[in-house]
Amino acid sequence: MTQTANGRGAPSTRTTPRTGAGRKSARGRAKLPAGRGARPRTTAVPAERPWLGQWNSTVTSYYLLVGATALLTIIGLVMVFSSSAVTQIAAGKSPFGAFLDQARFALLGLPVLLVATRIPIAWYKRLAWPALVAALALQALVFTPLAVNVNGNIGWVEIGSFRFQPAEIAKLALALWLGAVLGRKQRLLGQWRHVLVPAVPVAVVVIGLVLAGHDLGTALVLMALVAGAFFVSGADGRLLALGAGIAAFVVGYVFILNQSGGDRLGRIMATYRECTDTLGECYQSLHGQWALGTGGLTGVGLGASREKWSYLPEAHNDFIFAVIGEELGLFGTLLVLGLFVIVGVATSRIIRRHPDPFVKITTAAIACWIVGQAFINIGVVIGLLPVIGVPLPLVSAGGSALIMTMAALGVLISFARTEPGAAEALAARGSVVRRSLAVVGRAARPRRRAR
Repeated sequence: MTQTANGRGAPSTRTTPRTGAGRKSARGRAKLPAGRGARPRTTAVPAERPWLGQWNSTVTSYYLLVGATALLTIIGLVMVFSSSAVTQIAAGKSPFGAFLDQARFALLGLPVLLVATRIPIAWYKRLAWPALVAALALQALVFTPLAVNVNGNIGWVEIGSFRFQPAEIAKLALALWLGAVLGRKQRLLGQWRHVLVPAVPVAVVVIGLVLAGHDLGTALVLMALVAGAFFVSGADGRLLALGAGIAAFVVGYVFILNQSGGDRLGRIMATYRECTDTLGECYQSLHGQWALGTGGLTGVGLGASREKWSYLPEAHNDFIFAVIGEELGLFGTLLVLGLFVIVGVATSRIIRRHPDPFVKITTAAIACWIVGQAFINIGVVIGLLPVIGVPLPLVSAGGSALIMTMAALGVLISFARTEPGAAEALAARGSVVRRSLAVVGRAARPRRRAR
């Protein structure tokens, strides 16, 4: 028995005697040319690759996040232009108005994303507290004369010609802060008092400020963010169930049943019972579903949507997924849905593979924010959830939401770069690219001289 190339001591494909004559005859047979009675040389079969092969490498999370972010941003730019051009013309404006605004915000978010991918983890831990304080101060501006009411939500602040939504900044700040606090106290989270203080009071303050601006959709996303952070931190499941029950009671009783001058309960009833008011509570949901039904498998073609001709409200914002379904069909919607699933897969890999508790908890919080918000938006459009003012991340029109989502994905990409073995693999692949370019350059020089 001889040892194979994989070093596992498997039986050899050919045995030779250990005598000198045997070794000599073996060498002689090896020198015989093929076709003259020589036996073909057999090589050891390498060990089988894992099921995923090279896809399951140390840099898989990094490339999944980079690819999904780029594709979703490009799809968003295209669909914002397609869904807004008609209404822009009807308003007497340039058909490129909404598209240029979205492109400007994407260009502003790109350097933010690139910088976020290069910030070390230690700096994110240091920035957690200052970011939270700044986010709370900005969110408090909704109670000042700088606040702007948009569709009944007092969640916008306008300073000069610049308008932004402070709650988008609060999402990222709260995710980083929860990661820093819960990660540092992870060994103590078996005791309820360490779980509750200071994480729960601060989270309640942030969510309460958002609810005070009548933005229930953003508050629900923040609740999902907090739930994801606590779940990955290893907090007691009974405490999580108790917190979820209390949150559901407060939202249902205070902000839905006893809402003054609102239509949240009407929207819920219109979603889960037979629709009777087709021009009122059911109007937006019906037109969104009609758009999806019209698209079929392949869609009516990019730019050929009918619902965007002022039939479907917020076609370029909250209901842009319906326009995607109408113009690109089922295949287009599955592409968008699949890209968000890829983000979820990449974040789950980071949570499983990264050794730092801060990274695990922060990644879970950001994943529940982005992927959860996407599923809420899609659920609203297809009629599974009542109409809530929640945009589709990276795809819907919006300035502050797009920039902060790109910043959050930059944080995730930074975490993916620090997975075990990822930094070395990325550095090695970069050198391969540089060597390949050098070889191409050397090969091109003689041809230039020959001319």
